[in-house]
Amino acid sequence: MANLEEILRNNSYPGRGIVIGRSADGRKAVAAYFIMGRSENSRNRIFVEEGDGIRTEAFDPAKMRDPSLIIYSPVRVYGNKTIVTNGDQTDTIYDGLDSQATFEQSLRSREFEPDAPNYTPRISGVMHIADGEFNFALSIIKSNDGDPSSCEHFTFAYNNPAAGEGRFIHTYKGDGSPLPSFEGEPVRVVFDEDLTSEIDHFANRIWAALNEENKVSLFVRFINISDGTFESRIINKNI
Repeated sequence: MANLEEILRNNSYPGRGIVIGRSADGRKAVAAYFIMGRSENSRNRIFVEEGDGIRTEAFDPAKMRDPSLIIYSPVRVYGNKTIVTNGDQTDTIYDGLDSQATFEQSLRSREFEPDAPNYTPRISGVMHIADGEFNFALSIIKSNDGDPSSCEHFTFAYNNPAAGEGRFIHTYKGDGSPLPSFEGEPVRVVFDEDLTSEIDHFANRIWAALNEENKVSLFVRFINISDGTFESRIINKNI
């Protein structure tokens, strides 16, 4: 398994990333979502709580230029399911679940972001906790190696995930022009006992591993698998 912190330290621009897994003691479902930015508009953001989820918000409204791809609700909760995404497909998934569609079916109507020439992938995750059991799925919707005429959908499902393991998916392989999209399966990462010992320790270590210049905000949630109760943390660079 890969070391999540090492991956983040060695990549100056993974873009936006989702990590989901199970704590080393097996008791908690763990989720993290971070955003990064290179432009002033992308960096002018914070995470704020909204109900059981979060939304992005302009740190300085006067500096906001184009909100279309950067203002959205990354996290929403539908019953015993927690949705985490890098765009407004959060709402697409939520509405789909409300109409009895699956996570995968809900995303079939969506494509990558219309931000040529990057065509940023849409990455999404859903966590399901019920009756003391936990499973999750991750999705990526991307162009075919930068070709906007071809859209690819990939879904990865994890039933009864092992303790001490997570899966990490992000938008870009690294910095570049245009930005190269993530490829392959979500990366299997280790959640050792120290890392997942408590939520603040986990959040602070992930935040410290992100590139100092490009990181913008981080959200972390630990959910008790036994009863579905949870605690969350938000770290914003702009405070």
